[in-house]
Amino acid sequence: MDLSSIIPRNAQAFQTKTIQKLMECTKGEHALKKVLSPLDLTLMGIGAIIGTGIFVITGVVAANYSGPALVVSFIISGTVCAFAALSYAEFASMVPVAGSAYTYGYASLGEIWAWIIGWDLILEYSVSIAAVAIGWSGYMTSLAAGIGVPIPAAFANPPGIAGGIVNLPAIIIILLITCVLVIGVKESARLNTVIVLVKLVVILLFLYLAFGHIRPANWTPFMPFGWSGVIAGAAIVFFAYIGFDAVSTAAEEVKNPQRDVPIGILSSLAIATVLYIAVSAVLTGIVPYTAFATTSAPVAFALGAIGISWGSALVSVGAICGITSVLLVLLYGQTRIFFAMSRDGLLPPVFREIHPVFRTPVKVTILVGAVTAILASLLPLTTIAELVNIGTLAAFIIVSFGVITLRRTQPDIPRPFRCPLVPLVPALCIISCLYLIVELPTLTHLRFVIWLAIGLVIYFLYSRHHSRIHENTSTLECWSQ
Repeated sequence: MDLSSIIPRNAQAFQTKTIQKLMECTKGEHALKKVLSPLDLTLMGIGAIIGTGIFVITGVVAANYSGPALVVSFIISGTVCAFAALSYAEFASMVPVAGSAYTYGYASLGEIWAWIIGWDLILEYSVSIAAVAIGWSGYMTSLAAGIGVPIPAAFANPPGIAGGIVNLPAIIIILLITCVLVIGVKESARLNTVIVLVKLVVILLFLYLAFGHIRPANWTPFMPFGWSGVIAGAAIVFFAYIGFDAVSTAAEEVKNPQRDVPIGILSSLAIATVLYIAVSAVLTGIVPYTAFATTSAPVAFALGAIGISWGSALVSVGAICGITSVLLVLLYGQTRIFFAMSRDGLLPPVFREIHPVFRTPVKVTILVGAVTAILASLLPLTTIAELVNIGTLAAFIIVSFGVITLRRTQPDIPRPFRCPLVPLVPALCIISCLYLIVELPTLTHLRFVIWLAIGLVIYFLYSRHHSRIHENTSTLECWSQ
């Protein structure tokens, strides 16, 4: 939809918010604590990226789409994410403010596009949290059964699935993480560090144990489903990379954001991509790709298939840790997007309230935790997971457009990190994301359009009337009701 055809070009909807105004709201006694280091950010990125991608999605894609060429699918998706990451890094160094793509859209393209991408991110993060919590529940249910403490099907599945009533483990893990986030971002980062280190040790142990069992014959045929299968696989494994943009939502709580946020974004994506490629190559090398059609725990399954049963059990523990860290970072990112949109007046003021002791947005954190727990407990994974990719791809497109636009309209703004080869790199990101969007199911497109239509109604009925874009922003005004 070309919004400029129905809204006058000089309307509020197309006005941008200056970087000075955006930065003013990061100061003062009500501001978020600046406590995160580049190592914290890198581990947050790894925590968000590596989880369901390695421990769940690899097997599904290998069996049904890519075959041994799963490696190529990960390379394609990783390359698209690298283009996006460079654009994110430029914005994060230039506008170190909570809100990620929403804030970048406000600074470069205007309020209506900021709202659209913010509304899009609300969907993306909410659905991601619910989908990952369901995956966590599946691993926990399997592990509990393995140690002789089975969880009844009625309390491990959503209504209508295998006799389920409510997915109780999914509720419990979301509520526990919500409590950690309420206490403080530094405490959350420390917990994430411990979980990520366990996860990395388990992945490296898997590579060590499995490498000697690789049989090159398992890589033949390399592309059993052809290039179309590899591309479709790339669109699906894109879900595995979702999360690195959550690093940019933490920009306002970083000690030296102009330097540290680009480091966190790019280093976490690079490390995760290398691990994805290594694990997918080893997985398809030790077990025929067709064998993964029957399992939702491919890494543990592969070790069991080569006779390392103790390693299989250890991987299940690592998978639970991995998925827990993904939930932690996604829940964190969702709350900061709500927080930034509320501070700009586009959402109700309750979402920007900061707790006087914990210095965190407690009310919005509890709200996000409650809503996503309900989604995860009542809906099946297949109903919600397919909406995630299209939301992320749309965010990448708008951020890339924003980089190109600001390079043209405000070329003299200080840019501590500069995306290379502009406009080529952002343009490649836009083209690649559009192509992957086309590869997604038509029903996903329809649901996404309906969600955006609902968002536009809310914008014109509420958000534009409460927007603070015309205020002479001072630190005090940013936090006033």
